[in-house]
Amino acid sequence: MNASQIHTTHKAVLHLLSTKQVKSAFDKILLLVDDLQMGEYSDRLEEMQQNYRYLLQYFLDGINDPERKSVYDNLISKLFALNAELREELLFRNSTNFEFNQKRYFPYNQHYTSNSSLFDSFDYFHSQTQLLQHSEDNHTIEIHRLRSNFESALNELFGLFWLTTHYTTDEKQLFSKLLSLGNRSWIEKSLSVSGLTLNIWRMFDESKLIMLFDACQSTDTRIRQRALVGLCFVLARYNQFITFFPQIRNRIVLLIDNKHIVENFKNIIIQLIGTTETEEITKKMREEILPEMMKISPLLKDKMDTDSIVNLDEWGEENPEWQEILDQSGVSDKLQELSELQLEGADIYMSTFSMLKNFSFFSSISNWFMPFDSLQSSISDLFDSDDKTVLSAFVDSPLMCNSDKYSFCLSILQMPEKQRSMLKNSMGMGAEQMEEMNKDEAILTPDLVSKNISKQYIQDLFRFFKLFPQHTEFSDMFAFSLIMHRTYLFDLLSSDIEFMKSIAEYYFIKNHYIESLELFEKMQSNLVPTAAIYQKMGYAYQQTSQLAKALDAYLKADIVQPDDVWTIRKIALCFRLQGDFTKALEYYQHAEFLKPNQTSVLFQIGHCYLELGKYKDALAIYYKLDAQHPDDNPKVWRAISWVAFVSGNIQQAEYYNHKLLKVEPTASNYLNAGHIAWCKNNLKNAVELYEECYDLMGQNWQVFLDSFTEDKPYLNSNGIEEDEIPLLLDALRMNIDAL
Repeated sequence: MNASQIHTTHKAVLHLLSTKQVKSAFDKILLLVDDLQMGEYSDRLEEMQQNYRYLLQYFLDGINDPERKSVYDNLISKLFALNAELREELLFRNSTNFEFNQKRYFPYNQHYTSNSSLFDSFDYFHSQTQLLQHSEDNHTIEIHRLRSNFESALNELFGLFWLTTHYTTDEKQLFSKLLSLGNRSWIEKSLSVSGLTLNIWRMFDESKLIMLFDACQSTDTRIRQRALVGLCFVLARYNQFITFFPQIRNRIVLLIDNKHIVENFKNIIIQLIGTTETEEITKKMREEILPEMMKISPLLKDKMDTDSIVNLDEWGEENPEWQEILDQSGVSDKLQELSELQLEGADIYMSTFSMLKNFSFFSSISNWFMPFDSLQSSISDLFDSDDKTVLSAFVDSPLMCNSDKYSFCLSILQMPEKQRSMLKNSMGMGAEQMEEMNKDEAILTPDLVSKNISKQYIQDLFRFFKLFPQHTEFSDMFAFSLIMHRTYLFDLLSSDIEFMKSIAEYYFIKNHYIESLELFEKMQSNLVPTAAIYQKMGYAYQQTSQLAKALDAYLKADIVQPDDVWTIRKIALCFRLQGDFTKALEYYQHAEFLKPNQTSVLFQIGHCYLELGKYKDALAIYYKLDAQHPDDNPKVWRAISWVAFVSGNIQQAEYYNHKLLKVEPTASNYLNAGHIAWCKNNLKNAVELYEECYDLMGQNWQVFLDSFTEDKPYLNSNGIEEDEIPLLLDALRMNIDAL
């Protein structure tokens, strides 16, 4: 099999197991086993098949076996694990993928003969470095040598946990010994957890997942948060099969018995949902904010001017009582907008630092997961002074993720020494205060510290899966960001209905309406019905084009909280979009009664009258709107002109259409002007106006003809004979062809 066939067969087995087609799954797995040609796997598969035959035979014999379900589930778990192993072994032989190339070369690149000697090297580094640093003599060269060996060992440690197919007792003991060490070994622990996470991400292994659970209970917040983030991704990826592993189920239950862990999971899930807008923010930074910052001035005109006094975009109008507050007040300072994005926890630096990942430092994959350490040899020159600089405090703050901090420091090192010194000196003031603030925050708000650590690590992962040169050869973790709420882990976490509600609300705020609806619908029976919940459900249904459900939700909101103007308008909108203009008119009139003289409501009332053929009533509404804003209201003029035309008032139609042609000429305006000229028997002028319309429609005859044909009934009602229409159209075509 080639790599593509291996992947296809592996996925087919997963599908068959998830749909309980075990016999067919056996047949597919047999293809992988036969291709691998290793007796160990053939024996394992044959043993499973024999056990399944016994289970089926007992079932057919009518034997009451209380253990049948557990035996069946255990069989599926073993088949799932075997399928993962077979894929790994076959790809190791056949794939040119980056990871498998690294796996093949790793044994030849190892410098340590055993895991114990690797562990001893870390112990030696810490003890010797500490000894030399406290010595009165200058041991700079020796310290640099020790550091170089330490960093080389870190790369090997990461590779060991990332690339090893089956962990032996040695690897498991090494991981356990590292976790049990004190604070000085936090970098080794961090890289071990990341390597372990990537390993499980590539190939499911129950024993490795148990090791990740152990890391989730570390007393070191930095290690615990890194492990919890990895666990969220892994449990989401293998969610369909997690329940077949009792030990894993039990570890999840034990883990979430800790209320702080539950809070951490909640923060992590929210942060993962937030990553889905990072690319949008990056685009916004590149195309809007940064250009504006480049040309910012006190005289910069507000670009958020309303398009018109009449706003027909009811579709996107959120309830002001619960919609996310955005800066729509006319403030045009893009720096303020940038600050607000940052306060919301948005990843605003992705755009800036995406172009700073080409340093040789990032050629080593382990460095993408390296926690920030100012002693790292690539950047240590920036921190070789005892002087307190804001640079030191800045890189210890949660403003940037670890990967971006390295990029930041590496880019500063590219500066000439004189400029670098000036920069550090200019940043000197306030350094101690910033450092104290960071320390106080860590003491006073430990949960916030945990949140910041997980946020930084998620951003590190995001950069790896989006910016690493071979990132397309990895299965993207962040493809699972919006399915966390469908996992077994989430089901356990959401036994507290408030947890589920908070995630549903966050999905809604971030415009992930399908996901928010899944949760709102799921928790309806457990929540006291409120107007706000029904309003949000209605809005989410509306945004996903489920108008019948949207209307039902809005009507329920109206029952719970009658006479809410926003709800009434949404009900009217749904009826209008469904073509029930009588009911729409009823609700728009009620909205007008509750809050008189709303321009958009009056406009919709006029529209309903128009659709119902009540032209006189429609004109009365439009005249009222025109009187309120007589000097600049082209949308109302367009409505008056059209209603006047369809009702036979050609003079009035011409008056308002002429005003439109002066201020806002569109293809539609010229089409209507042509109709009006024709009805006034001014055929040559009509043809000229139709030509203008044709030009504005991109000189596309079919588009013009479709628009013209829609208006034929109104031309007929205004006295244009049916037989005259093809004559005029041909005359128009001849004029166009002659040009």
